[in-house]
Amino acid sequence: MMPVETDKRLLASTCRGKHRIRICIDRGGTFTDCIGVFPVEPTKTQPESERVVVIKLLSEDPAHYLDAPREGIRRLLEISTGQSHPCDQPLDTSNIKSIRMGTTVATNALLERKGEPCALVTTKGFCDLLKIGNQSRPRIFDLSIAKPDVLYQRVVQIDERVTLAGYTMDPRPSSEKKPIGAVQGRSGEYINILRTPDWNTVRKQLQGIYDSGIRSIAVCLMHAYTFTAHEDEIGKIARDIGFSHITLSSELSPMIKVVARAHSATADAYLTPGIRKYVDGFANGFDAGFKNIRVDFMQSDGGLAPVEAFSGLRAILSGPAAGVVGYSMTSFSPSEQVPVIGFDMGGTSTDVSRFDGRFDHVFETTTAGVTIQAPQLDINTVAAGGGSRLFFRNGLMEVGPESAGAHPGPACYRKGGPLAVTDANLLLGRLRAEHFPHIFGENEDQPLDIEAARTQFGKLAGDINQGMCAKHTASSNVYKDKSIEEVALGFLQVANEAMCRPIRALTEAKGHEIQRHSLACFGGAGGQHACAVAANLGIRRIFVHRLASVLSAHGLGLAEVVHEEQLPAASVWTPTGQQSLLSRLDGLATDCRTALGRQGFAGDCIKLQKFLNMRYDGTDTSIMVPELTDNDFASCFEDMHQREFGFTLRGRDIIVDDLRVRSMGTLSETHPGEVYDELRSLDRQPLNQFDTHPAFLEWVPVYFQGGYRKTPVFRLDKLTPGVVVAGPAIVLDRNSTVLVEPGWDAMITSTQIVLDYICVDKLSQSGKPQSDLIATAAVDPIYLSVFAHRFMSIAEQMGRTLEKTSVSTNIKERLDFSCALFDREGNLVANAPHIPVHLGSMSHAVKFQLQRFAGDLHDGDVIMANHPQAGGSHLPDITVITPVFDDNANVIFFVASRGHHADIGGISPGSMPPTSRELFQEGASCMGLKIVRCGAFQENDIRRVLLEEPAKYPGCSGTRNYRDVLSDLKAQIAANHRGITLVRQLCIEYGLNVVQAYMAHIQRTAETAVRSLLKDTRKRHGSQVLSSCDFMDDGSKICLKVDIGENGNAVFDFTGTSPEVYGNINAPPSVTFSAIIYCLRCMVQSELPLNQGCLAPVSVVIPEFTLLSPSASAAVVGGNVLTSQRLCDVILAAFSAAAASQGCMNNLTFGIPAIEEDGVRYEGWGYYETIAGGHGAGPTWEGQSGVHTHMTNTRITDPEIFERRYPIILHQFSLRKDTGGAGMHSGGDGCIRDIEFLEAMSVSLLTERRVFSPPGLDGGGNGACGVNLWKRHRPEDPKGELQVLNLGAKNTVFVHPGDHIVIMSPGGGGYGQPAKCLATTEI
Repeated sequence: MMPVETDKRLLASTCRGKHRIRICIDRGGTFTDCIGVFPVEPTKTQPESERVVVIKLLSEDPAHYLDAPREGIRRLLEISTGQSHPCDQPLDTSNIKSIRMGTTVATNALLERKGEPCALVTTKGFCDLLKIGNQSRPRIFDLSIAKPDVLYQRVVQIDERVTLAGYTMDPRPSSEKKPIGAVQGRSGEYINILRTPDWNTVRKQLQGIYDSGIRSIAVCLMHAYTFTAHEDEIGKIARDIGFSHITLSSELSPMIKVVARAHSATADAYLTPGIRKYVDGFANGFDAGFKNIRVDFMQSDGGLAPVEAFSGLRAILSGPAAGVVGYSMTSFSPSEQVPVIGFDMGGTSTDVSRFDGRFDHVFETTTAGVTIQAPQLDINTVAAGGGSRLFFRNGLMEVGPESAGAHPGPACYRKGGPLAVTDANLLLGRLRAEHFPHIFGENEDQPLDIEAARTQFGKLAGDINQGMCAKHTASSNVYKDKSIEEVALGFLQVANEAMCRPIRALTEAKGHEIQRHSLACFGGAGGQHACAVAANLGIRRIFVHRLASVLSAHGLGLAEVVHEEQLPAASVWTPTGQQSLLSRLDGLATDCRTALGRQGFAGDCIKLQKFLNMRYDGTDTSIMVPELTDNDFASCFEDMHQREFGFTLRGRDIIVDDLRVRSMGTLSETHPGEVYDELRSLDRQPLNQFDTHPAFLEWVPVYFQGGYRKTPVFRLDKLTPGVVVAGPAIVLDRNSTVLVEPGWDAMITSTQIVLDYICVDKLSQSGKPQSDLIATAAVDPIYLSVFAHRFMSIAEQMGRTLEKTSVSTNIKERLDFSCALFDREGNLVANAPHIPVHLGSMSHAVKFQLQRFAGDLHDGDVIMANHPQAGGSHLPDITVITPVFDDNANVIFFVASRGHHADIGGISPGSMPPTSRELFQEGASCMGLKIVRCGAFQENDIRRVLLEEPAKYPGCSGTRNYRDVLSDLKAQIAANHRGITLVRQLCIEYGLNVVQAYMAHIQRTAETAVRSLLKDTRKRHGSQVLSSCDFMDDGSKICLKVDIGENGNAVFDFTGTSPEVYGNINAPPSVTFSAIIYCLRCMVQSELPLNQGCLAPVSVVIPEFTLLSPSASAAVVGGNVLTSQRLCDVILAAFSAAAASQGCMNNLTFGIPAIEEDGVRYEGWGYYETIAGGHGAGPTWEGQSGVHTHMTNTRITDPEIFERRYPIILHQFSLRKDTGGAGMHSGGDGCIRDIEFLEAMSVSLLTERRVFSPPGLDGGGNGACGVNLWKRHRPEDPKGELQVLNLGAKNTVFVHPGDHIVIMSPGGGGYGQPAKCLATTEI
């Protein structure tokens, strides 16, 4: 059994009744951890003057107690005083000094949607803004798109409107004068008040909400971050009516971005009433409430807040944040400056974070589908924990994301649960049932059931061996059956790799060298995985605190009370204007000191941090810049921008969006020691005689790579500082198990177990242990899964590099890009889930260049291409390809990135002309150009291709924004370089032959999964040929027949498709391949690496000079964004998989060309967006409304940013009600987007489904067609009523001030006959 605590001392008699017990509680989802610290009388054997008591109990145990934290305090009081405290009586507070708590109450309410019923009050025209959000879907391969429900029950639309005066994209010098009729907001921006609400109407609207029973409201109006008057008045009316909770977005989060602010306000209105009820109920359990004790709650930003100021919005990451404070205060040394990675592995998930002397905060995150705009610690979560389930699917070993939970729990919990990570650790001897609490079984007195785990692993191992033998029999390769231990260890390796991915994202992807970090491991399950995870990452030192299993509770005792003040600014940083900003910061600092002063802090107990939220003009990526001693925020911003993104934008104005002051009050009486100082001072005492040491418990067999090893087990409480335990070994505490793996040793300090990697004989150049894996024809399912993670991680990190280093809105903010890894033949190996239309076509681009430059590819070459005949999609999508060579100058693999560039010339700004007829009209085209030749950047060639050659054609221009295009090309080169570096590291770790072998194995795995899908489809449909047909709006037809053979091969035959059109909806063959690979991947319906193997069973027939295989000079801009969507509808309809979605991306571009005024030339500008619509229903799902579908997943600009940046007013962005097709499952609704233009400019629309509606499936109704309207003043009556004109699907118009463009996107098709039709049929 577990060691029993030997310290039994009670609270010192002189301290009784004097409020001396300090209590910290972390209420988690499964367990509640309690730490009590109180003064005791020292003795000879126990000289400490304070005793620390740790209690761990279930968070939910209604049979024994109603509230876990209060029960924990009750037990602490009994232990500390030796007196009984009955459960049914209020607790005596006379001995309690303070209570600090982290809680998951808010998080659970958000996840389970069990918050307070609330209503959202917002500006008219934006009632569905939170349903649409940023319009992207969470998982691009899910045909049944799942978006979390909104938190509010009702919406109130207030007929009010304000907008900003002027716009930031105006190239002309701005006037400092106040615009006529405008008022100045608190950000300094001028506001035009278009409509003031009728307050009597508002009162009636709110009264109606109140009468419906709702008592909590969130108010978020357009531009309320700077103009608060309308929100303030609504708040007064709501208070008069009697609402118990009112959240005003302007008070809660005064930052631009109405979507995030509305989400945050709604979350606060939804969660805070529940928090208050919980706190009140908690206080009622004490005899004097909280009258004589200090109670603080942990916030998501890592600071404590007094109980009366604690809100739901800031409680989302309460528990994890306390853990970050715990490890940062105990594992980081200000003198050593070794950054620390936090590794918190719990039952259902693992949280990772980073600390380098200051907390990394993020100010916009998404939790449970809700965007939170508030400071939170930067914590990444991966669904891999002790309870994560184990699967063998599609030839891959998978861990999670499903969890066994606490009930039934893993198989070993004696409740009939599934296999989980805990079972693997138990089976391998890494968890010891005899030393684990005996709390299982019917009477809750049994140990963990290792036989249940063994039985289920035996079955799973049989399934794996059978599946792998069948695969290798077909390929004539030899597969050696795996034992249950090998299978269990394999799943742990896969789990470890899954947990490494977010760590790499926090470090390598942000430019930090991961091997320079230490790892701080905590949480209930982390100790069993720490060595393996660190070894995978090349980390050489691990800290495991003695209180690791309750480190979040311990962190609460080390945390500081925090108060923040923030104001919007919208100011340009200039020498003349900086003094005003600094003065405003000083004012916020005074407010912070006053707020903490009211809590009892003064003088040196208060620390202040001042920040400016800064960005470059024309970008949306801001950085929270801390104050330096000389107040040189600009230099600090540029340094941080260079470090984070790899570049600076010289000559660009720096914009200050927000001012922020964070104040911290220090209450902690615990002063963590310097662990590095203790390590230096301790004499190392290697433990050689295990059996005779008082800490030794027993020898046990533990399974490692290669087999079982005899392993000693020790009690941590009997290991004294300085003792060194060499691995393999197990160190047990009352609440945790630490596995010291072979090649590691563990040095004991007064507060930590410090694990150091000492085995250097097989260390690779990367600092990681080299693998013994050999490249063979036989595939190992364990390493197949590991390499699947590693390859995908490389593509993801390439994408993060591109996002960071790019400058354009399209790539950096809309995320219209993709990155991928290819084998030496140009076959796709891994493509991060970016933009689906890029997926299948990039391989064609790589293969084309491999053939084009055969014999002329050299180390240091980088190729640029975008021509449709060269594997391109449409011209704005430029692909950058980098070959990688071995020491013998042979190509060993490729990396590539494709990004949508804002303008590459042609006849219209944005290079998305709706009326193009020839390819040259769409901008610069390139069959293949070495933009880097043997390491030398070829800017003259780039300038020629992008600027000079397009301008030779009549009516055409070269790129209108050469500077940004050039910068983004460099960003793509940097992304490729990142990919090369990571793959080279992988080759060093495993060997080139192994990496290349598993590239092929991964592709064959995808092939097998797709082939199985095709075989199953043939069984369902018999041997009949699948077919489908649909029409483009011009009447062009897309025909498809799919003939599936018995062996799972399939022929996709597009014979019968219409000829190439004299327009721009032609789609090059690469787009068809993208649609096919995307649809096949979606229909597999389980996790599967998307790669070239998905297309291996498929043959494609596309007749030449048709819509899907046009001539080299054909216009194609619409093929990529329109025809690609129709292809998906046709393919999915042929397989009867889903009704048609909106079949369009609703492309909108507008802009102003370069102008000349008074002899001064001003650069023009352009804007491009795609607009969401209805999603098609399917056999088991309803269509989603207002979401991007199939071949795109780009985000849309926030309405407030939209209006700040451009001369427009967005009057409406909402769902288009009842436009989804009827059916047993209804299709999703389209959107309405109504834009008023404030200046004359060119507007282009490139859309589809304006004639032929999205068809339903299996009796489901069609979705509604889309409509594009132009509301304009008649030239003969410029002040009269607006004339409404239908623009059709594709058009370019020149709008004047006051004109509106209204885009109404199509709905999605329904699936199955509607219920009424079914009832009629039955009659």
